[in-house]
Amino acid sequence: MTKYVVSGYIGFDNFGDEAIARVLTDRLKREGAEKITLISSNPQKTAQIHGVESCGMLDFFKSIKESDVLISGGGSLLQDVTSFKSLLYYLGVIFTALFSGKKVEIYSQGIGPIRSKAGQILTRLALKNASKISVRDKKSQELLLKWGIKSELVKDPIFSLELPHKNKKGTVGIQLRDFPTLTDKFLNALADEVIKRFPDKKIQIISLQDSIDLEVCEKFKRILSKKEREENVEVLSGLSINEVFDVISNLEYLIAMRFHANVAAIKSGVKSLAINYDIKIKKLAEEYSLPVIELNQTDFSKEFNALQ
Repeated sequence: MTKYVVSGYIGFDNFGDEAIARVLTDRLKREGAEKITLISSNPQKTAQIHGVESCGMLDFFKSIKESDVLISGGGSLLQDVTSFKSLLYYLGVIFTALFSGKKVEIYSQGIGPIRSKAGQILTRLALKNASKISVRDKKSQELLLKWGIKSELVKDPIFSLELPHKNKKGTVGIQLRDFPTLTDKFLNALADEVIKRFPDKKIQIISLQDSIDLEVCEKFKRILSKKEREENVEVLSGLSINEVFDVISNLEYLIAMRFHANVAAIKSGVKSLAINYDIKIKKLAEEYSLPVIELNQTDFSKEFNALQ
C-alpha cells in the first residue's frame, strides 16, 4: 500500500482546485491508498471536506518524509505569471520530495507560461526527475517536448465527472473574478449586452472564490441594477463543490471567466461563452470551440451570436 502527499492550490476555497482535489482523493481511495495527505492553507477544513489527512502549507516536510509519492497538481501550479514566489513554492515542494528520495508525479497540470529564466531552469530540472507527468493541454505538452521531457496528454480531472444535463430554460449565469485588466468599461459593456440579449431571463452572478470573485460579482449586480435590470438578478456565493455543479447544470447559458466554470458548463451541456483573462482560457475555448471575448473588447455582438 502507498502513502501519498498531494500538493496543489488547496484550502483557498477555490471551486476548481477543490473539485480537482476531490477527484484525485476519490481515485486514490479507490486504488487502495494507505494514507493521503493534502497540503492546504486550511488543514482542518480540508481534512473535513475530503475525508483525508492534511498539513499546512509550510508544514509538509514531515508528511513528505513519511510518504512514498508526492503528487503535484492539477491546475496551473508551475507558472510565474501569477507570482514567481508561487512557482518557487510549488517547485520547493517537488524538490523536497526528490531530495527525500520520493517518487514525484505531475498530475494533469497546465505548464507555463514561465517567463523568468531561473523559473524555466528550475522547472525543467524538477520535471526531468519526475516519475510521471500528465498535462491537460497540447501547448503544455509541446513546451515539455522542447525541453526534452515526455508527458501524457490528459483531460482536466473535472472532465472525468459525470454531471447531469438539465439545461433548464430561463437562467443565465455570469461568472466573474477580479483581474487587473477587468475594467468598469468592460463590465458596463457586458451588462448592456446581457440586458439586450436576455431581457426576460433570470440572471445568476456566480462567485467561485469569494475572496477574489465576490466583490466584482456584487459590482456587476449594481451595474445591472442601474441599467434597470434589478429584478431577477442575484449573486450566489459561499457555494460548496456540489452546489456549484448543481447551479451550473441548471443554467441555459453561462458567461464565465474561470477555467473550471467553463469546464463544468461543457460537461453539463450548457451553452458557454468564455471571457479570456488567461492563456488557459484561450486554450480551452479553442479546443472546445467556445466563443470567447477579450477583456479589451466592448462590442460582443459576434460572440453572443455564436452563443445563441
